[in-house]
Amino acid sequence: MLASEIASLLPRMRRFARSLTYHREDADDLVQIAMERALGRSEQYTPGTRLDSWIFRIIKNAWIDELRSRARRDELFAPEEAGEQVGDDFAQAHQQRLAIQKAVSLLSAEHRLVVGLVLVDGLGYKEAADVLEIPVGTLTSRLARAREALQQTLSDQTKARP
Repeated sequence: MLASEIASLLPRMRRFARSLTYHREDADDLVQIAMERALGRSEQYTPGTRLDSWIFRIIKNAWIDELRSRARRDELFAPEEAGEQVGDDFAQAHQQRLAIQKAVSLLSAEHRLVVGLVLVDGLGYKEAADVLEIPVGTLTSRLARAREALQQTLSDQTKARP
């Protein structure tokens, strides 16, 4: 029963993991780790509470564990296919998406977490604060600082383009 409920959350889990890692393979690994932890520790889930918050908290903690184990940060490289459509509208939209991905990747881990939960997955402030185990006011201020940093980074990138 719990396994099928968790399985129904897979698209949201993957989207949240992708918003944290920005690498498909890392996101898949993170979701797999979260699934293993959730199924292996299913007795820790309290029926009647939000399953998605419990799962997102597992993903968040798994990502923090991963970040701590890495010796250095991954660098964001544009895929080879990024230059295939130079000169058309697709290329411009693709460049904007890459710029946003790069800007988000430059955020601190705690800012990426709030952006991933609130702006990417669409959780409400209270639910996101519950997932992160922080007060709503702290989440609100982190989100405001993250948005400010994103705007500044994107503005700087726009100015740097020829």
